Amino acid sequence: MKATKPKVAQTKNTAKINALAIDVRSVDLTEINTPALVVNLFRGVKKPGGATAAVDKALDGAITRLIEDGEIKGSTGESTLIHTFGKIKPERVLVLGLGPQDKFDVQVIRRVSAEVVRFLRRKGISSAATIAHGAGIGGLDPALSGQAIAEGAYLGLYKFSTYLTKNEDSANEFQSLTVVESNPAKAKSIVSGIDLGSAVARAAITARNMVNEPANQMTPSNMALAAQKVAAEQKLGIEILDNAQMKKMGMGAFMGVAQGTDEPAKLIILRYDGDPSNPENNLGLIGKGITFDTGGISLKPPGGMEAMKGDMAGGASVIAAMEIIGHTKPKINVLGVIAATENMPGASAQRPGDVVRAMNGKTIEVINTDAEGRLVLADALCYARDQGITKLVDVATLTGAIVTTLGKACTGIMGNDDALVQQTIDAGKKTGEKFWELPMFDEYKDLIKSDVADMKNSGGRQAGSISAAMLLAEFVDGASWVHLDIAGTSTSEKVTGYLVKGATGVPVRTLAQLAEDLAAITEAQKSGIIGK
Repeated sequence: MKATKPKVAQTKNTAKINALAIDVRSVDLTEINTPALVVNLFRGVKKPGGATAAVDKALDGAITRLIEDGEIKGSTGESTLIHTFGKIKPERVLVLGLGPQDKFDVQVIRRVSAEVVRFLRRKGISSAATIAHGAGIGGLDPALSGQAIAEGAYLGLYKFSTYLTKNEDSANEFQSLTVVESNPAKAKSIVSGIDLGSAVARAAITARNMVNEPANQMTPSNMALAAQKVAAEQKLGIEILDNAQMKKMGMGAFMGVAQGTDEPAKLIILRYDGDPSNPENNLGLIGKGITFDTGGISLKPPGGMEAMKGDMAGGASVIAAMEIIGHTKPKINVLGVIAATENMPGASAQRPGDVVRAMNGKTIEVINTDAEGRLVLADALCYARDQGITKLVDVATLTGAIVTTLGKACTGIMGNDDALVQQTIDAGKKTGEKFWELPMFDEYKDLIKSDVADMKNSGGRQAGSISAAMLLAEFVDGASWVHLDIAGTSTSEKVTGYLVKGATGVPVRTLAQLAEDLAAITEAQKSGIIGK
């Protein structure tokens, strides 16, 4: 992704999210006044090089001696704190391990940047300076280094403490990070990267906050308000359809889910017109926004049901991705569609055995009311096609089966267009978000055959994630289409790298990167650099 209007001043704060501000300075490492200076080391290095060597020399070889003693190994994320006792102006030097040099990339920078700021926060240190990891002997573009440092630091420090009346950690915040680079040209690139990384992290935090909110707060109406806030900040078009409007448009699948709750449903539509003269250059991002999922009449077991407040993570990720797109301004038209409702077992709730008709006229037999996500997405996909969208990516915490299949390490991806599937996977490689493709063989369609309707909404235990995707495929009407099942990756059960316990913000950054990549492909095709 490319930042727009990068900030060129090297000494001003380039970003501030929550308590943390990040800036860039061109000064001598050993002359900067800071409680801690972060340098780095690859695994297996016996003699430091680059900036780390300069600091080692100023410390009379202290880092080299610790390497020789085996205390510093350079393993990924390893943090060794050295007190300087006045030998240089930084009060401490933290030697950060980057792991093996042949496996070093921007994802390593994101991870270690998150881990080092958390390490310093635990030590009661509220500010630090750091070299730009990878921008020297690591050989990375300085802008990518700056972006990764910002993303890692902001996402790694994230905490959701809205409802804690007594937050013991509030007095111990990490507040300031200075990236030190003596080369003015590199410093300018790092500033640009930090600007972009900060915007990306801020949007991922938008999604995290929405998913972490309790369901009595993050209702469909409040989800719409969150989208309105993003639209206002990023100057996006927005439209919000209510129950009456959706019924009039024939969204029977969506309304079937919504009829069991007193909370009004919302179809949230965000528009970014990045290439208005070329309407066929477009991308649709479709998000499942079930703000609480009881399972409906097919009631879920009570154990762990509180986690179902996060069943709107797909919708949150689309809203947040549109936030990034509004900032980066790729030359592509992007439509975000979020189907938001609760799935409740109210007196008017749909029943197993009911038949609903989607916007495109196709009928669905409801076998299991807990297979509701594919119903709301069916109408959302129809709406996007009705708007002329030719490339579709839907995002949903759709099936528990994907967690059984892939765990929480990667997102399941399926689709009808090999090129778009691969482009999404490639975008994920840039952002560090992992995807694994599952097959969409015709035989799986048999699992959703119905005797009374065009299809049924549940194929049973066999290939549960695939059969759900097979239903969605019935509503894309010839468009190129990718389905992302984030039931495993939308939350984390532990702190690891820049992921913290709770909502992850996956796949916000990948969706925005995909829009950027598709825009670049279109421009390259126009210029004849690549064929159509």
